Amino acid sequence: MTSDVGSGSGPLTAAVFAILLALAGGDKHGYAVMKEARTPEGGGVPMGPGTLYGTLDRLTRDGMVEESGVSDDERRRYYRLTALGRKALAAELERMDAAVRAARGLGLLAGGRG
Repeated sequence: MTSDVGSGSGPLTAAVFAILLALAGGDKHGYAVMKEARTPEGGGVPMGPGTLYGTLDRLTRDGMVEESGVSDDERRRYYRLTALGRKALAAELERMDAAVRAARGLGLLAGGRG
């Protein structure tokens, strides 16, 4: 089971991870976050506007993301990671890295024993 934002235990949901990862590269508006999340490098997570903005609202409420105040269009809100968001993303990446190392050690992935 995946954890909700800010619970401090367990993995992040795919949508939360993809949004935090997209914002790690700098401030972005919602549509840019959604496009980046769909790419393999962005987590490969297709999400619609409801999931995106619902998750951004929870991330904002939980202090992991904030509006940047920058805008190139009055209809676009830009978001950025907070220090807490960066910490949560780093913890998730370390968790994933440990899992990949374990899988390689079991010969499940290229570069493992064999």
